[in-house]
Amino acid sequence: MVDKNQNFPSEGTSSSEEVRAFFDKYFLHQITFPTNQIDAVFGYFLKRGFDEAAARSVSIVLLNQARLENINPFKLIDTLKGVTDAQLSSVVAEVQNVYREKTSFLGFKLASVEETTESRNIKQ
Repeated sequence: MVDKNQNFPSEGTSSSEEVRAFFDKYFLHQITFPTNQIDAVFGYFLKRGFDEAAARSVSIVLLNQARLENINPFKLIDTLKGVTDAQLSSVVAEVQNVYREKTSFLGFKLASVEETTESRNIKQ
């Protein structure tokens, strides 16, 4: 805050102090899960070819979502066992988008295979 009579900042709290106070409290909230649930979900994603860091990150997000929706994580893994790699990527992206800022979005583009009358007239 700048004093109206001077160009010097006032003696109150500055915005940098407010930001520092916010981020000092940012990592204080701890989330705990039983180790068998973490190991099961983490192991599932490792077996599906995920990198270790990615498997850990996705596991925590899925465990959080399972807790919010009151779903047993073991049943969640059982439902994911029959999906293809593309379907799994879609599910993971969808769940990750729930936790992301609204200005950021994960996804992928599917190529259009629809043949229209107009597209036959375009030379490539």
